[in-house]
Amino acid sequence: MHQDLIQRIKDYFISLQSDICSSFEQLDFSNKFKQDIWQYNNGTGGGCSRVIEEGKIFEKGGVNFSHITGNNLPLSSTANRQNLSGAKFEALGVSLVMHPRNPFVPISHANVRFISTKQQDGTTVWWFGGGYDLTPCYAFTEDCQHWHRVAKQACDPFGEDIYPEFKKWCDDYFFIKHRNEPRGIGGLFFDDLNRWNLEKCFEFVKSIGDSYIEAYLPIVNKRHKTSFTAEQKDFQEYRRGRYAEFNLIYDRGTLFGLQSGGRVESILMSLPPQTKWKYNWHPEDNSLEKQLYDDYLYAQNWI
Repeated sequence: MHQDLIQRIKDYFISLQSDICSSFEQLDFSNKFKQDIWQYNNGTGGGCSRVIEEGKIFEKGGVNFSHITGNNLPLSSTANRQNLSGAKFEALGVSLVMHPRNPFVPISHANVRFISTKQQDGTTVWWFGGGYDLTPCYAFTEDCQHWHRVAKQACDPFGEDIYPEFKKWCDDYFFIKHRNEPRGIGGLFFDDLNRWNLEKCFEFVKSIGDSYIEAYLPIVNKRHKTSFTAEQKDFQEYRRGRYAEFNLIYDRGTLFGLQSGGRVESILMSLPPQTKWKYNWHPEDNSLEKQLYDDYLYAQNWI
C-alpha cells in the first residue's frame, strides 16, 4: 500500500480531530481542550489525546487521534479473520465521546478508523470502520429524527441501501446484551469496510466524519440551557452506568486499545466523569424516565 495514501488518510483524521475540537470550543468557550501527545510502547507511532473537563456545557469529553504499528493484531480485529491472527498491523483513527453536563443533552460517540495488515502470503488486507451513535437520557423525537436524517444524507451518495444497512448494524451493535436493552437511539456503525475500492471507501468515511458536527451540535445548542432538577441529574448518572458497562464489556475500540497495549488514559477517556448504579431500580409510571424506555430505547425508523 502506497505511503502517500496512508498520509492522506492520516492528514484527514488529524484535520477532523482539529475541526471537531474547534467546533466544541466555540460552543463551550468556558474551557479548552487540553492536548496530550503520547507514544505507543508496544510498537511504533503514538497519538494525540485532546480532552475537555469541567466545561460549562461538557462535563467531560475527548477527541483522540492515534497512528500506530504493531506486531500482533488484537483478537478484537481477528474474530472474523482468523487467518490474520498475530499479523503485523498499522492502524489510524479518530475516536470521540462527549459527556454533557445537562441531562437533556445526549451523550454522543463517533469514530473513524483504518487498519492495514498482511496475510501469510504477503497480500495486503485493509478495511475502514466507524460511525456515530447517540445516547439520550431525556429524548425528543425531533432530535432523533435530525440525528438520523443527517446520517442518511451522509450515506445516500453511496447507495440507497447503505443507511438502512449501517443503521441496523448500529442498532444491533450498541445493544447491552446482559441488560437486554439498547444503549441509545443508534445512528451508524460499520466495520470491515472494503466493499468498494480504497478511494471510494475513503470518500465514504470522510462523508461520515464530516457529518458528525452537523448531526450533533444543533441538538446541543437546542438543549444545553434547559433547566433540570437534582433528580434528573441523578438519572443521567444512572444512565451513564449503562454507557460504562457497554464500553468496558463489548466495545471493539476499547478492546482493541487494551489488547494492543495502547495508552490506557486515552482508551478509558470514554468513561463518564460520575456514574451511579442502583439496585433493581425501575422508573416510575408516567414519568419522563419511563418514557425513555417505552418510546425511545428500541430499534425503530426515525425518518
